[in-house]
Amino acid sequence: MLTRVDPGPAVVVCNTCRHSRSAQVDGEGVRGGARLVAALNEIKAGEPRYAGIAVQEMACLFACQDHITVHLRAPGKVGYVLGRFTGDAASARAILEYAVHYAASEHGRVAFSLWPDGIKGHFITRTPPPGYIAE
Repeated sequence: MLTRVDPGPAVVVCNTCRHSRSAQVDGEGVRGGARLVAALNEIKAGEPRYAGIAVQEMACLFACQDHITVHLRAPGKVGYVLGRFTGDAASARAILEYAVHYAASEHGRVAFSLWPDGIKGHFITRTPPPGYIAE
């Protein structure tokens, strides 16, 4: 039931996420998570700056209360689950921009001054990497 992927820096998107607490799909019948995956891939394809960040998707991150969720992870770094996004290009760009700073950081901590406005207020939880706890 697990699929092996590149272990490098990645944004793992819940591709089955609802658009909001009240709407599972949009007017075209597409889920919010699927919209975000498409937006992330489109922006990533057009900008070499984001080449080092994988966009991976899986069904359900179990954060349904916080719709359109992503898990940001990289080896040896604290991971983050973020949610309550819209599936649009602005959200995708903010996530990718933060992911670049995250990938360049030593332990996964990004200075608040580098956070794009589009991710502020979207953090749900942080998770320590295997074998570590965060200070």
